[in-house]
Amino acid sequence: MNGFLNLLKPPGMSSGAAVAVVKRLTGEKVGHAGTLDPEAAGVLPVMVGRAARLLDYFPDKSKSYIAEIAFAGATDTQDAQGTIIEEVTKVPSREEILAVLPQFRGDILQRPPAYSALKRDGVPLYELARKGIAVETKARPTEIRALELGEQTGPDGYMLTVDCGSGTYIRTLCHDIGQALNAPAHMRFLLRTRHGAFIIENAVTIEEVMEAGNQGTIETLLLPMDYPLQSLPRLELPEQFWKLGKNGGKLPGNLMPELEENRHIRVYAEDELLGVAHKTQDLIRFDVGLTGGN
Repeated sequence: MNGFLNLLKPPGMSSGAAVAVVKRLTGEKVGHAGTLDPEAAGVLPVMVGRAARLLDYFPDKSKSYIAEIAFAGATDTQDAQGTIIEEVTKVPSREEILAVLPQFRGDILQRPPAYSALKRDGVPLYELARKGIAVETKARPTEIRALELGEQTGPDGYMLTVDCGSGTYIRTLCHDIGQALNAPAHMRFLLRTRHGAFIIENAVTIEEVMEAGNQGTIETLLLPMDYPLQSLPRLELPEQFWKLGKNGGKLPGNLMPELEENRHIRVYAEDELLGVAHKTQDLIRFDVGLTGGN
């Protein structure tokens, strides 16, 4: 059983727990792309079987979110699960928020939160933070492709829509917007609506997955192995190269003469995805294979 499960993770369940459910139901090796915090909901791509080998070759790892920023004080976790560490004195107006948003669009620097899954000496930062051990994190670049202010939610909240690059912390974005306004804020709600090619419109719930697992039909929920790779060029091997390709052998570069060097491609034989490869000099070499010989 190989493929991708576009899971709609519910709030209150960790990404690891969601993966454990799929692993128990399929009996296969299972992983996930792009951790969601337990209280967040939304698209969680789950890789079943050999699909896990393809994560590093996703051409698009950008993400889209709907979030609620709450101007109700800053918290130690930067979300609603934490403890208030800085009180707010005045909720900013819509015009004031709109005025600061441009500084958070484009290529920005963001300091990862203390409560995150990043590791220091092999230990997740959130474990150190829970023990009261302060760890200074370094600001790192990330990309905010789109950031829009939505409707107001109650006396102190506003909705945000965000399209961003991989590695962006939305709760940190909310915290930093609050700091820019001198109005301490945190993230109250988060829904991921897209992870690369995986969109919320065709995501399946954990209840649907469990029902299919109990009925022995979970394979019908899987998206094909090449689902997130569609933007990569495709090479369909001539019959005389099927065996070589299925065994992960080096292929002649003239099978795809127009391909620039080091560009990733999808390689097929008899409409079966054999793996991801690239061209160097006069050869096409596999980066990752999905058949028996790779």
